[in-house]
Amino acid sequence: MSYFFEIIVTIQKTISKKLRFSKQTGCILLAGLFVLTTIFNNQTVYAKEKEIGTLYAGYAVLMDASNRRVLFEKNGYEQVPMASTTKIMTLIVTLENANLDDVVNVSEYAASMPDVQLGICTGEKYRLSDLLYSLMLESHNDVAVAIAEHVGGSVEGFAKMMNEKAAELGANHTHFVTPNGLDADGHYTTAYDLALIASYAIENEEFLKIVQTPNYTFHEQESGKAYTVNNKDRFLNEYQGALGIKTGFTGKAGYCFVGAAEREGKKLVSVVLASGWPPNKNYKWQDTKSMMNYGMENYQIKKVLDKGKTFKQIKVCNSIEKSPVTPYVDEDLSILLSDQEEVSFELNVPNQLTAPVKAGETIGELSIKIGGEQYKILPVYAKETRREITFQYTLKRIFFKYIIDFFSLTC
Repeated sequence: MSYFFEIIVTIQKTISKKLRFSKQTGCILLAGLFVLTTIFNNQTVYAKEKEIGTLYAGYAVLMDASNRRVLFEKNGYEQVPMASTTKIMTLIVTLENANLDDVVNVSEYAASMPDVQLGICTGEKYRLSDLLYSLMLESHNDVAVAIAEHVGGSVEGFAKMMNEKAAELGANHTHFVTPNGLDADGHYTTAYDLALIASYAIENEEFLKIVQTPNYTFHEQESGKAYTVNNKDRFLNEYQGALGIKTGFTGKAGYCFVGAAEREGKKLVSVVLASGWPPNKNYKWQDTKSMMNYGMENYQIKKVLDKGKTFKQIKVCNSIEKSPVTPYVDEDLSILLSDQEEVSFELNVPNQLTAPVKAGETIGELSIKIGGEQYKILPVYAKETRREITFQYTLKRIFFKYIIDFFSLTC
C-alpha cells in the first residue's frame, strides 16, 4: 500500500511542477485520486481471505456441521464410489439398531472377505461392541460383513437399513450395496451426502468415543484369542481440534477421507474423495488440512438475530381491544459467516389480521438469506392477544349500556 501512495505523491508533484491548472481541475484530480485509493483499499480487504488453493481430490465438500451449510465444494454433488468411508454409516446403523452386548457368530461369507481384514474365522464368536473398534480403527472388511449379517440378517438386509437411514438424513444421491465399501455396482455417494452423514454421526457420543480411541484390545469369546487394533487416522494427532473420523481406499474410489474438527465453537466436516491413487496416500491429509484451515480462518460465528426481535405492528380488524399486534421471532440465530457474506431478512406477514388472535399464534414467517440464497425460515408470532367482537359480546355491551343508562335516569 505504501508503494501505491508513493506513486500518487509522485504524480501530484510532477503535475504541480509542469502544469498550471485551476482550482476546479485540481479538485477533479484529487477526487480521482481518492477513488483510486478507495478501490485499492477495498481490494486489500477482500484479499485477506485465505484461499484453499489447489486440491488433489476430485470431489470435496467443507460443511458447517451445526447446520449442514456448505462452505466450499468441488464437484460435491457428483455420484462416485466412497470406499471404506461407507463404514461411517455401518457404525451409525449398528449403534442405533443393535444390542452392543450381543455375540456375533462369524459366517463363512464374512470370513472370506478380502483385505483389509482382521482374519476372523468361520464359527468364531465376538462381542458386537468389540467388533466396532475393529471396523473403524483398522477398517476390517470381514468384520463389516459379520456385523451386517448379525444386525440386518444379511448383507442385503443391512444395506436396506443403510439406505433407509441415508434417505432419512437427506442423502438422496447415496446408495449402499455393501457394509464395507468394497467396489460394487450401484454403491455410491456424493461428497455432499457423505458430509451430511458424517455431520449426523459426530452428534453421537458413542460414535465419537469409538473413532477417537487410539488402540483397543479384545478377545474371541470361546478361544480367548486376543487382538489389538490401532487407529489409522493421522488427522486426529496432526490437527488441532480434530474429532476423526474415517479413511478409505479402493481402486475405483482412490484415497478418501472424511474428517471433522471443532475449534472455538466452530464444528466443521470435510470430505475428500478420489484424493490421489498410490503412491500418493498423503494427498488426502493435505487436502483435508487445507479445507479445514480455510474454514477455521475465514469463518466466524456471528449473531444475526436476537430472540424476541419485534417488527412493525399489524392492524387487527374486529378486535375488542382496537389495538394492533406486535410480530416477533422466538429464537436467537448465530451463523458461521465469512466477512464477504451478507445476511438479509425478508418478513412475510399480512398487512392486517382479523380477530381473534392469540398471543404466541403464528402469523407469518421471516426468511433469512445468505448472499441471496435461502438459509432458513423462522416462524413469526403475535405478541399480544386480540379478542373478537362477536354477536354475543355486542349483545352484552348493549344490555349493560341499557342498564347503566336506565339507572342513571332513575337516579
